[in-house]
Amino acid sequence: MKLKDDIYVYEWTNSFDNNCNSYYIGGGVQTLIDPGLSRYVPDLLNQMLADGIEKEAIRYVINTHSHPDHFQGSEVFDQEKVKICLHTKEIEFLKGVGGELYSLFGINAPRINVNSPLEEGDVVLGDQTFKIILSPGHSPGSIGLYWTEQKALFCGDVIFDQSVGRTDFPGGNSSLLKKSIISFSKLDLELLFPGHMGIVSGRNKVTNNFNFVIQNVFPYI
Repeated sequence: MKLKDDIYVYEWTNSFDNNCNSYYIGGGVQTLIDPGLSRYVPDLLNQMLADGIEKEAIRYVINTHSHPDHFQGSEVFDQEKVKICLHTKEIEFLKGVGGELYSLFGINAPRINVNSPLEEGDVVLGDQTFKIILSPGHSPGSIGLYWTEQKALFCGDVIFDQSVGRTDFPGGNSSLLKKSIISFSKLDLELLFPGHMGIVSGRNKVTNNFNFVIQNVFPYI
């Protein structure tokens, strides 16, 4: 579904199986954010095709972290033609205990060549500049992808609509998650694109959501 300008939103709404929200930025950016589980990528690509986006148009796949429901689907893409992106800290995590998480869910860890490792700071995707914000807590190398021009943050599983990402998986850390959320709350934002549940749109709603989480959720994590 096209939300605005070149931003497309593909929310996961099936309550009987876990998968993540996926996002696509078109125009000169041509970037897919969090492809989800491999078995659901064909359906995602069909939804995108209905919006006029062909698989061959995708130049970058940005993974906010390496958990299966976000990262596994990266294996579907031609790694000689598409930049598969993951933060360097998350790459190291995936090589160890992060990779073992896949077996806990009864699935095989994907064979993916992360051919475009990410570091914190500015990153150019096509004709736009974004900021990679390292945001540990849900996993050690989780990131937020901040698009200054659109005042938009793709925040993975760090913060949701009135909730936060889990910290009880290997590599989780409640104190770090709180710090990451506080860091996000200081950004100039009008759009919050989380990895699960609905998007938060509008400056006041985004601000109110951060305040709600800090006041009502932080005491319990």
